[in-house]
Amino acid sequence: MTPEELVNRYSAMVYNLALRLTGDRADAEDLTQEALLKAVNGLPGFRGDADPGTWVYRITVNAWKNLLRAKAKWRFLRFFSADDPKAVDSEPADCPEAAPGPEALAQAQDLRRRVESALAELTPEERAVLVLRELDGRSYAEIAESLDVPLGTVKSRLVRARTLLAQKLGPEDA
Repeated sequence: MTPEELVNRYSAMVYNLALRLTGDRADAEDLTQEALLKAVNGLPGFRGDADPGTWVYRITVNAWKNLLRAKAKWRFLRFFSADDPKAVDSEPADCPEAAPGPEALAQAQDLRRRVESALAELTPEERAVLVLRELDGRSYAEIAESLDVPLGTVKSRLVRARTLLAQKLGPEDA
């Protein structure tokens, strides 16, 4: 794989992950550049026996951890971005009957704020596992490889993160 192929294939994935982890577009752009640069520089040492996507995920998550350490304060993840295709307004714009009404939009925005607040109380490790599993659909094995932790650690962090999130959101949102 050439550096150009790597960047073309994984830049959108890296940016989306970075945005979910940092919750800030500027930080996500910086993190994307840093992760892709590290991946391109590490390409000659890539053995090719692992999935390149998982390898790039691992680089991105490690760069995010470095960002957290460097800032000495943590920025918290935004669960949904306004530009996310999975956001509330996911129906085609030309279907007026499918557009959510003001009440539905207000409820969704309130839920988003509550989820962001609940996620802010999780540790970075718990947030990372939750984002990789629930938002990116990664398998437990892929998460373990991306975060460089044992499979059991992934499972326990995920259970803990889900439990804490459910407790903080309350029964009406669980």
